[in-house]
Amino acid sequence: MSLFGTDGVRGLANGDLTPELALAVASAAARVLVAHDASHRPLAVVGRDSRASGEMLEGAVVAGLTSAGADVLLAGVVPTPAVAYLTDSYGADVGVVLSASHNPMPDNGIKLFAAGGVKLPDEIEAEIEALLDAPVRNRPTGAAIGRLRVADDAVERYGAHLLGTQPARLDGLHVVVDCAHGAASAVAPEIYRGAGASVTTLAAAPDGLNINDGVGSTHLGPLIAAVRASGADLGIAHDGDADRCLAVDATGAVVDGDQLLAICALALRAAGRLRDDTVVATVMSNLGFHHAMRDAGISVLTTAVGDRYVLETLRAKDLSLGGEQSGHLIFADDATTGDGLLTALNVMARMADTGAALAELAGVVQRLPQTLVNVPVGDRAAVASSPAVAAAVEAAERELGDAGRVLLRASGTEQLVRVMVEAGNQELADALAGRIADVVATA
Repeated sequence: MSLFGTDGVRGLANGDLTPELALAVASAAARVLVAHDASHRPLAVVGRDSRASGEMLEGAVVAGLTSAGADVLLAGVVPTPAVAYLTDSYGADVGVVLSASHNPMPDNGIKLFAAGGVKLPDEIEAEIEALLDAPVRNRPTGAAIGRLRVADDAVERYGAHLLGTQPARLDGLHVVVDCAHGAASAVAPEIYRGAGASVTTLAAAPDGLNINDGVGSTHLGPLIAAVRASGADLGIAHDGDADRCLAVDATGAVVDGDQLLAICALALRAAGRLRDDTVVATVMSNLGFHHAMRDAGISVLTTAVGDRYVLETLRAKDLSLGGEQSGHLIFADDATTGDGLLTALNVMARMADTGAALAELAGVVQRLPQTLVNVPVGDRAAVASSPAVAAAVEAAERELGDAGRVLLRASGTEQLVRVMVEAGNQELADALAGRIADVVATA
């Protein structure tokens, strides 16, 4: 099994993800870079989220990189998309992020960006993995050993980049921002203030242990309460590494990634920046999103679940915007990866530019009731080829017509099949999902 998953290496810090492994990955990455281009000394940017284990792993990564002859710029606690941007901005050969995103505090991860701040190609990941257990020969010594510097202007450089993308000032808007006690804590409030918003902060006091602890984009209750209590215009919830966000309108209603994507698609189209009048979404996007885009004359290209697939399609088709229901939005003209701060700034700019409340803007997407059932199975392949399952799906689709849809998706990591049904009402969605799940369970 590959060490690199869809979003880097991730596991229990000091359990699965040890300092020894972090050092080996960093050393191998630097050696691969040298093998590909020995014309200059490699430069790496290293950043992390606020987990206590990040301090330990950061030291190991720096040791691995410098021992292989790479210089290191230490960015400190910054969002994942900041590392992607800084890798390009500093002209670095690789970016390294230590984060486990929305995972609980005991976990951590290593994510690598290639030059330009783009995802590391699969073939380079394979080369790095192949070197992990190989003996290290011809270690650099003396002046050839890499050096470490602190990137003193990292946050200011990233903030200036974000503010430079803004189509409208946010003066007059009051936002509550939930930083999940994570990487956004010292960055997001100041950037939003710099754009003109009045900002109330929530969960912005990381202590190394409290990241994602009952707060952030996976725990919206505190943000909903804070928005209602303060009378704010909206709330923004980041995850631990701030590569995504969800929102809450002034009434406390949740605005999900599908709605944020629709708001931003319409904004870009109005500005003449939505190339080919097309947006990219995944198969999990609600049918209501598809209907809203169809009604607006915007085409939707659909990918498998995962922001990597959204990004691949954006690049292949030279498009400008894509995203996921979870709140990962990619603005391809301004970023090389999902960026929760960039998303929030664009949503607030649309509010400021139109004078519309977030509830009104989000209302363009009338979400269909959705039921998701995770069905344990003995053999995912048998389910995919089962005539009984196919017949159950076809019967449900006939009953739904064009007012709903059925999606079966095998888990990539577990013996599970996910049954998702969208329908005109919750009762019908529940009934059809249960009926199909029963057939899947016995296939």
